[in-house]
Amino acid sequence: MAGYGFRTTRYEKMVINEIFYSLQGEGFLAGVPSVFVRVAGCPLRCRWCDTKYAWEPTAGTEYRVREVVGAVERWPCRFVVVTGGEPMANSELPELAQRLKAAGEHVTIETAGIAYVPNLPCDLMSISPKLSNSIPDPEDRGLAPTPAVGVGGTEDTSLAPTPAVGVRGTEDRKHKFLRLDIAVLRKLIHDHEYLLKFVVDSEDDLPEIERTIEEIGDVDPEKVMLMPQAATRDELLRKAPMVAELCKQTGFAFSQRLQILLYDGQRAK
Repeated sequence: MAGYGFRTTRYEKMVINEIFYSLQGEGFLAGVPSVFVRVAGCPLRCRWCDTKYAWEPTAGTEYRVREVVGAVERWPCRFVVVTGGEPMANSELPELAQRLKAAGEHVTIETAGIAYVPNLPCDLMSISPKLSNSIPDPEDRGLAPTPAVGVGGTEDTSLAPTPAVGVRGTEDRKHKFLRLDIAVLRKLIHDHEYLLKFVVDSEDDLPEIERTIEEIGDVDPEKVMLMPQAATRDELLRKAPMVAELCKQTGFAFSQRLQILLYDGQRAK
């Protein structure tokens, strides 16, 4: 996998932030008992991220890939969710996915859709494109990300986030340039069984969601979900009715957030 906005290096080990057994909280598999493998490291800095403790690539424990698979197999469960952080930024992800599939696991990969890895085995690519509501600096929200460099019309088998060309300063501003890569999103939905899960902070997000879907093109509307932005149970209950109304208006499915509803944002739940 080529790297533009962030660096990936192949090691014999990968840093895992946490491995735990719970219910899938989001998406079409919400409520399904699943083992979660949280990979450390993410180049984005979403203002509402609920796993900031996994941002740094060193935020965890080193595992060999076979050790991760062994840890997963301790639970009586065949559904595995590889999440992050941003797992697509980790060069050991293909080997992990291959070993999990060989062990008979159903593999979901949760990603922001900012990097493409060719020939990646998974049963579901759960993609959450980052809208402008994710940008940390309010003054930068609503600005379009830089167009993909060197992607359009090429025959590349590996795509990665657009470089933050000429941008200096905080990681917050870097986020603006990395958060959305239409070319990568097109490749992911073409190559995988997928869902597109948009985080909704207010009704004002809907036009941007519709523009993004139109720009990606060839999106199955039955695979689009809207999910309330919430960090606490109270916030979820407050915003859920608004998102439900948007779902009724558009025909998109509503994504629950059981980890917040049931556990109020407790870690590893």
